[in-house]
Amino acid sequence: MRVQKLNKSKKLVLIPFLLLITISSTALLSLNACNADLFLNTLSQNTNELNNKTKTDQAELSKKSTQTTLPKVLAVESFLADITKNISGNRLEIDTLIPLGLDPHSFEPSPGDVAKIAESDILITNGAGFEEWLKDIITGANEKIIMVECSKGLKGNPHFWLDPNLVKVYVQNIRDALIESDPQGKDLYNKNAEKYTAKLAELDKWIAEEVKKIPESKRLLVTNHESFGYYAARYGFKVIGTIIPSSSSASSPSAKEISELIEKIKATGAKAIFLETGSDPKIANQIARETNIKIVTQLYTHSLTGPDGLAPTYIDMIEFNTNKIVDSLK
Repeated sequence: MRVQKLNKSKKLVLIPFLLLITISSTALLSLNACNADLFLNTLSQNTNELNNKTKTDQAELSKKSTQTTLPKVLAVESFLADITKNISGNRLEIDTLIPLGLDPHSFEPSPGDVAKIAESDILITNGAGFEEWLKDIITGANEKIIMVECSKGLKGNPHFWLDPNLVKVYVQNIRDALIESDPQGKDLYNKNAEKYTAKLAELDKWIAEEVKKIPESKRLLVTNHESFGYYAARYGFKVIGTIIPSSSSASSPSAKEISELIEKIKATGAKAIFLETGSDPKIANQIARETNIKIVTQLYTHSLTGPDGLAPTYIDMIEFNTNKIVDSLK
């Protein structure tokens, strides 16, 4: 009887305990179900965010890939950079090698300049022997570079660019090189080249009209070195002589050559010596003292100015020089 009573009491004790376990299990299952839903929702949200980030990264990568396929263009002289920008428009970035105001004849590239050349895809040069120093730089390691000689097809003194009519050849050569390197920009380059060629034609006509203000007998030029030959031939000037009898301003005249120039000035009655920016005026001053000829300075021939200067573009440069010449001789 004692045993039976004891078992019954145990049963009574176990009932609440079992009930507690049942309630706890049910609560735990419910909690786990909630946590599972929360986990799945969080996982789904993270997956969506990851997919969106992947798509964004792919789009950025594609964009960068497209940008890096465009050629790096480096123009040796500032006026060539300006002409090239008019053809490329905003599609390409055009960099300039020689700093503004520096005479290309006396330019000596630094190690940084050499590295700049090596990193370019297209190198725009004047050609015709104007950049002789490039021969020592362009080696087998740089054969990938597309070399553009703007004056290709023209022969003679390398200062072709001072005649806007000849610059039309520059435009064609630059356009063709850009199309070769970047075929997708062909339509843009053709369109811009056509527009710029039309501007050069307008400039050519304007110069011819301005020069008419000078009597033919007074269209006499004395310059620092042999750079204005094409300009003179195009617009009806006669070059009496040059202080430096060479196409390079880095040369020096002999005493005999200076004496002969003085005699020519006296014989023709030339009114002015035209000096380019950066020219040494010492010899010009000597000639002026002996001939009473005036000295006209600050002609821009080999370099443009900054955007706030007198010759920020190639067309501005030619217009400025023309006004200076006409005002001095008319």
